[in-house]
Amino acid sequence: MASLLSEILFETARQGPPPSKDFYQFVITQKEVIWRWWKISVRSEFRGAPPGEIKLFHNDFLNDARLQEQLAAVFGARILEYTLALCRGHVDYLERLPDKLLLKILSCISLQDIGHLSQTSSRFRKLCNSEEIWRQAVMGHCDMITEDMEMLANVMGWKNIFFKFYYNKEHDSTAYPAEEEDKANTESP
Repeated sequence: MASLLSEILFETARQGPPPSKDFYQFVITQKEVIWRWWKISVRSEFRGAPPGEIKLFHNDFLNDARLQEQLAAVFGARILEYTLALCRGHVDYLERLPDKLLLKILSCISLQDIGHLSQTSSRFRKLCNSEEIWRQAVMGHCDMITEDMEMLANVMGWKNIFFKFYYNKEHDSTAYPAEEEDKANTESP
């Protein structure tokens, strides 16, 4: 699994909270945490100030409450929590799999599970709503895809094709036997 990890595990950058105009970058590699900052000010004492950088090993970062407070102030509590988890060795390998492999995995799970997975992160939302996954869903409900279907999908999108033509039929056909049974029960003496 370690081969799935790139050298950089996480990286983010942003401007500091108002009224500061300072810019910050935060990088987590497999071995260390790197905190960089650039002072941006109209005040003469900060003009021409060189950027700053702190590099700490993961264990040192876990023990540095002051840097953790700075990180939370600039990037928020969720980024701090995620950073602490990465420094403790809790890596989300699923998130690091290539898109092609994830699409293959998604093709094996139920549509309900795809809907739930799409709510977990922006990456999974993008994958679960991709044309490829919905094309596979349509393929699972018909023998072949015709040229007309391809043209219609180019206009409507595969997800819309699936819900317009296949999902409703699948659910309507399961409702009819119960409705017919209800009608038979009400008509009989």
